[in-house]
Amino acid sequence: MPEPKNLKLLTGQTGAQVLETMRSFRVALGVQCTYCHVAGAGGPPDFASDENPKKEVARTMLTMAREINAKFPQDGKRRVSCYTCHRGATTPLTAPPDATAPPK
Repeated sequence: MPEPKNLKLLTGQTGAQVLETMRSFRVALGVQCTYCHVAGAGGPPDFASDENPKKEVARTMLTMAREINAKFPQDGKRRVSCYTCHRGATTPLTAPPDATAPPK
């Protein structure tokens, strides 16, 4: 696996580690790579490009999760991740469910 380029937050990770991290983001948001990365011209995405603004949003969210985990350590048992809020959707649920709705 080639070494990743243009890493701002995942520095020090191997290509395999970056790939695993990217897969976790993909699952957490229920998206494909081109949600954050620029689609390649008939080939793979241009992973190093910063042209897609969603990539910077992802960096901001990763920084937020790291800050939360640093402030509120859970002895390694539980940690905030993208999935904590996103649950497989690009937009996290920001309001509690209707309390008057019948249970499912």
